[in-house]
Amino acid sequence: MKKILFLIPNLKHGGAEKVLVNLVNNLDPTKYDITLQTLFDVGVNKEDLKPHIHYRSFFKREFRGNNRLLQLFPAKYLWKRLVKEHYDIAISYLEGPTSRILSGCDDPDTKRIAWLHIELGSPRLAAVGFRNVKEAQKAYLSFDEVVAVSKNVRSCFLENLGIQRPIQILYNTNETEQIQNLAQLPMHDPRFKKDQLCICSVAKLMKTKGFDRLLSVHKRLLEEGYPHRVYILGIGEEQKELERLIEKHGLQDSFILLGFKKNPYRYVASSDLYVCSSRREGFSTAVTEALILGTPVVSTDCSGAKELLGEHDEYGIVVDNSEDGIYEGMKRMLSDHRLLLHYKEKARERGSFFSRDQTVKSVEAMLGK
Repeated sequence: MKKILFLIPNLKHGGAEKVLVNLVNNLDPTKYDITLQTLFDVGVNKEDLKPHIHYRSFFKREFRGNNRLLQLFPAKYLWKRLVKEHYDIAISYLEGPTSRILSGCDDPDTKRIAWLHIELGSPRLAAVGFRNVKEAQKAYLSFDEVVAVSKNVRSCFLENLGIQRPIQILYNTNETEQIQNLAQLPMHDPRFKKDQLCICSVAKLMKTKGFDRLLSVHKRLLEEGYPHRVYILGIGEEQKELERLIEKHGLQDSFILLGFKKNPYRYVASSDLYVCSSRREGFSTAVTEALILGTPVVSTDCSGAKELLGEHDEYGIVVDNSEDGIYEGMKRMLSDHRLLLHYKEKARERGSFFSRDQTVKSVEAMLGK
């Protein structure tokens, strides 16, 4: 049985944190003895870990400047201080400080894997968590494997870090059956109304998710005579700014922030359209889940969008990564009920490609090398 360590900063409500829990829960427990270690003992996803997963953390809570503090210490010191056991395979499941910590492992019997989840669109971002670009380059070249969640994430990383090395693509693990079952549960939320076309999106409320653009497009379409409501599920640092914009434009009854939902699938399955307005993504977990639930999708052309929806809009509509692009895509869908029905069918078809069994099998093949 192989001893495997997964390192991640926390288990908050982000996509990478969620799919990591999905992955470790579904890896074969007769083959792998799994430890999931966080830097900070925080996050709603922790409670979903199965009992056989060993969970550890280093700090009880997050604190300001933690990244800077960790950079003060050599990577080898951090590895020995934070990780006290031998593992056959050690994986940093997110860019940043855990990748730097992993680079400090000098055990020749430990296979070291770094997992990339988002587009790192500049040398500074590609070296996030490291002291500088040179330190990052040396670390990523030394890892036994580097994995990316999409082709765009891979190419963006290599270009901006200025290195050449093989990087394998492995898609995120989704709890397909669980998602479908949870979507069937009754929903009693008086704020979610079905008297008009319902559009939803699920993400942290942060600038990169583009909800400010979605709000502007929503207002524009209402003014042009396309009645609909937009529901946003998530929390984050942009909440106050979005609330200010909603009040400024008088959209309280049509652009609704529902907050974080442990079961967002009921809302996604009940919606007529899912919109990903992101400026930047890795490989959108939320879009994948919308496809699994058969909800038509419009997405900006961010990383992973064409891998999910097709190079030529076979399974959903990919639009220019701009406010005008989001407007054109939403208008097409809102103008043509037959198009919505067409993409509802195509979403279900595409969703089956990202089944739990298929993605877990791919990861186990990589771990078994």
